[in-house]
Amino acid sequence: MPQLELIATCPMGLEAVVAREIRDLGYNEVTVENGRVRFIGDELAICRANIWLRTADRILVLMGQFKALTFDELFEGTKALAWPDWIPGDAEFPVEGRSHKSQLSSVPACQGIVKKAVVEKMKLRYGTEWFSETGARYVIEVALLNDIATLTIDTTGPSLHKRGYRKLVTEAPLKETMAAAMILLSRWRVERPLYDPFCGSGTIPIEAAMIGWNIAPGLRRSFPSEEWDNVPFELWEQAREEAYDAVRDDVPLDIVGSDIDGAAIDVAEAAAKAAGLAKQLHFRVEPVAKARPRGDYGCLITNPPYGERLGDSKEVEQALRQLGSITGQLPSWSVFVLSPSQQLEHYMGRRADKKRKLFNGRIECNLFQYLGPLPPRKPVESK
Repeated sequence: MPQLELIATCPMGLEAVVAREIRDLGYNEVTVENGRVRFIGDELAICRANIWLRTADRILVLMGQFKALTFDELFEGTKALAWPDWIPGDAEFPVEGRSHKSQLSSVPACQGIVKKAVVEKMKLRYGTEWFSETGARYVIEVALLNDIATLTIDTTGPSLHKRGYRKLVTEAPLKETMAAAMILLSRWRVERPLYDPFCGSGTIPIEAAMIGWNIAPGLRRSFPSEEWDNVPFELWEQAREEAYDAVRDDVPLDIVGSDIDGAAIDVAEAAAKAAGLAKQLHFRVEPVAKARPRGDYGCLITNPPYGERLGDSKEVEQALRQLGSITGQLPSWSVFVLSPSQQLEHYMGRRADKKRKLFNGRIECNLFQYLGPLPPRKPVESK
């Protein structure tokens, strides 16, 4: 199969995590950039990346990149690209756009120019003046940064954080991609307990269970590129069969989530049931002050409420102080807290061992990491 240049987009701060996921899929020609990771793969890589990547937002096919200071340069550069090699004559091909630090700052104008250029190129291949756009959907994006135009086609559709198991959400949800990133950045392994005392609608526990059982997050959803001629149905079948064969649903899980909001727990339980994990996850209604994680060498991974998001600032401060009190009684546990609070370490009563800047939506946060001891290694049995 021919080699393609693909782009996995992601929130700022998660590029290294996405790159590691891509390498784990067997694609080693990887380039990390701000907010995205480029990699080389074939058509099967489109299927595997969409089905498997936990922390990326979208998978794009790179069509071309060139300098564009004028609309003429944008038009000619776009027209020179091989659009008909991807887009059939009956396809729907809307154009989306964005521009940052570029001469061509009018996004609607850039979208119009790109659409016109693609149509002109399509006319040459298909010998028609009119395109009905009633077929499969190919979303083209023109992204201008520092006067460089990047032209892509989106293979994903709705962002990859939409796993397909969640029908209801509570106020201020944590995206599934960020929850998965927090887990992958932690020391958690499937044999260790995991606890989330501010679990809300259950995103962290559910994502942890999917990681623990090696369930590909995209198994339950569809993608617009499933309708594309360039990505045959057989490749999607192959990628899904690989994913089903990789599931390890015989591994015991010790994952618990709690929250003071009973309605949120109802949503969490419904989502766990939809994900096929209802019997493996345990949720309960209780305030953080009463949280009592059980077991040794566990990981407490949580995204507490905060002022910009919800709740009164005094209530938030009290909850964080209570979290600090609870975690102080867990000497063998590791603790990972995502928060924008500059006072988090003060409330927790100790400095974090590590801090990593991440963006929860548009809110700049830190992942505060308190690293406890690793579990003792099991002795190797002599033969």
